[in-house]
Amino acid sequence: MAEALLLTGCSQLVTLAGPAPRRGRALSEIEVIPDGALLVRDGRVAAAGPRARVEKLAAARRARKLNLGGRVVTPGLVDAHTHLIFAASRAAEYEQRIAGASYEQIAKAGGGILSSVRALRAASDDDLLRVARSNLARMAAHGTTTIEAKTGYGLDFENELRTLRLLKTLAGRQPVEIVPTLLAAHVVPPEFRGRADGADDYVDRIVRLLLPAVALERLAEFCDVFVERGAFSVPQARRIFAAARAVDLLPRLHAEQLRRTGGAQLAIEVEAASVDHLDFASAADIRALARSGVACILLPGCSFHLGLTRYAPARKFIDAGAIVALATDFNPGSSPTLSLPMAMSLACTQMHMTPAEALAACTINAAYSLCRHARIGSLEPGKDADLTVFDVSDYREIPYYFGVNRCVQTIKRGRVVQQATA
Repeated sequence: MAEALLLTGCSQLVTLAGPAPRRGRALSEIEVIPDGALLVRDGRVAAAGPRARVEKLAAARRARKLNLGGRVVTPGLVDAHTHLIFAASRAAEYEQRIAGASYEQIAKAGGGILSSVRALRAASDDDLLRVARSNLARMAAHGTTTIEAKTGYGLDFENELRTLRLLKTLAGRQPVEIVPTLLAAHVVPPEFRGRADGADDYVDRIVRLLLPAVALERLAEFCDVFVERGAFSVPQARRIFAAARAVDLLPRLHAEQLRRTGGAQLAIEVEAASVDHLDFASAADIRALARSGVACILLPGCSFHLGLTRYAPARKFIDAGAIVALATDFNPGSSPTLSLPMAMSLACTQMHMTPAEALAACTINAAYSLCRHARIGSLEPGKDADLTVFDVSDYREIPYYFGVNRCVQTIKRGRVVQQATA
């Protein structure tokens, strides 16, 4: 039997206990327990509640005790949209945008995603693993215990599979849980550009060759498509998703980021796990998504880094009853942030979400979007003991201190995986 651990001294224990996903007003119902305590046994939550009650349990009396000194405990943060595997930053493009070039202008000139494709193809496995492991450690240091990680910088059979295999390797070598997604349909690769049928030919290769190979090795759980002008159309995405469903990969979508393309409606049609970005979602899209089971993952870091004034209309999604989650969109081009608390800060100040809504969006609803809400995303008996300790006295201070990391301890399945040094 593993040693039991009793966490006390919580100024607030924020459990997020209750049903999932959270919609509308329920997104603010996060269950804040003053002077709370948490009992962990065998890597799972054994009890959570007021300290006076939890300490009376027989198992609590025998447990090793850890007093947190008046800090806030939340469920481990869940980052449901990242592009973890890449070779290098795109700082030069950052400078170009500051000088006035748009994201699309840079991409048309051969930069953007294609520059990351060239860098990844040239990089060794060891270099890619080194960069990714360093970034995973920094994510954990900001309170993240689970991430979704996409491919999309290989854009050919060999390098897309290579990226998924590297994700599998990383999953076994460090503690952050990794949920793999195939995003071979990120943009049309350079080898297929300049031909009228190039995009369709590439889609055909994804359907006939890549998806069966991914399924054979069980390398991914989800299949994503970027539905956007200059990337892939709704009919092309529909074809990819039909083939993905046939090999048990669930759909996810990048949609309505730079303009409205119909991707949100497609997400509902194919019963996607999530549709992400949604900056240009229409009122009809929002109403339809609110009636669906599709998680709407909003990515404010992308608008912030690109210097855009338009953010996804979070309040309209929440008020309509849609399932709202938040993520970093960590990637080298449009959102190079590893911090979910920073994403929460932007969601509060730029999208008018409350701190409670932002926390729920980064925990239980994000877990729902990854089909893991029965195991993570809240601190309830029987669930994994994934939790984050913040050096604040009130959970509202987590987004309040923007750009400041107040996470002092990250615990995954009952084990401390990151500890801040004094």
